[in-house]
Amino acid sequence: MINHCLCYFLNMSIRKIAGHDLAPGRIIKDHIHVDGTEIHVPHVIISGAADGPVLLVTAGIHNAEYVGIQAAIELSSEIDPEYLAGTLIIVPLANTSGFENRTMSMVYEDGKNLNRVFPGDENGTASDRLAHLIFNTFIRHADAFIDLHSGDGYEELFPYVYFLGDTACEEKSAAMASCVNTEFVVRSRCRTGGAYNMASVNGIPSVLIERGQLSQYPREEIDADKADVINIMKYLGMLKGVHTAYTKTPLFERELFSPATGCWYPEYHAGDTFFSGELLGTIRDYFGNTIHEIKAEETGIIIHQCASLNILKNGPMISYGVF
Repeated sequence: MINHCLCYFLNMSIRKIAGHDLAPGRIIKDHIHVDGTEIHVPHVIISGAADGPVLLVTAGIHNAEYVGIQAAIELSSEIDPEYLAGTLIIVPLANTSGFENRTMSMVYEDGKNLNRVFPGDENGTASDRLAHLIFNTFIRHADAFIDLHSGDGYEELFPYVYFLGDTACEEKSAAMASCVNTEFVVRSRCRTGGAYNMASVNGIPSVLIERGQLSQYPREEIDADKADVINIMKYLGMLKGVHTAYTKTPLFERELFSPATGCWYPEYHAGDTFFSGELLGTIRDYFGNTIHEIKAEETGIIIHQCASLNILKNGPMISYGVF
């Protein structure tokens, strides 16, 4: 039975998604074309035998973040509609053109970061049009939303989960976040650009799960992503069973961007703690001369950082959490 407090999620009026008529027990696997581009978005729609909420799971908004992509691909073939209450929509690879051209998470056609342009613009560039389609075709029809991410090809990362604060759906989003098996949670304040951010701003309870790093996709991390999605589905009443709520340490996120282009030598790894005043890393020129020393202004823990030798001016350097 679906808990009465989750009645908010029920949306019985939805009978068509992405042009497909929904029917109990039906599984749809298809692509939808982004107008004005050559981009097609793969999607899977699984309609359960019983009524329930509409859950959207996306992966590959950053196309080099492979753990979530593979987890979504596997889930799309493993969820049996006979045991499902509601509708599960899976977009296993949102940025197909970036994936097929190995752009390291940018949209190939215009070089934009897809997760900075939501809710998009149907008259904009390829990224804007893609975001507009995903938002209006899938996100707006969801009663809850899970976005799967990882560390990029140059980023190491310690697993954690985001939800957006100060929204009408914050309580539900926080409850979904508690179902994710990570040690840390970030209550985000960013209300622009991101898929899950804009979903929450529009009243759709959402979380972003960060797991995996350096464009690798080890089996244990894929399975952990899948287990988190299943656990959230139990919380939503879409699958039978009692969900697990994991105790978490809340973090306030701080982001540091590189002051220069050069060679990067970090002192710590993702998951390491540090104290205020300690050296976090050094940027050197191509002769080995120090350009910048990056020192901590606060005590915290590194949640993800650039792990490649090259670092770009104004590019991501270190994101850390403050307890």
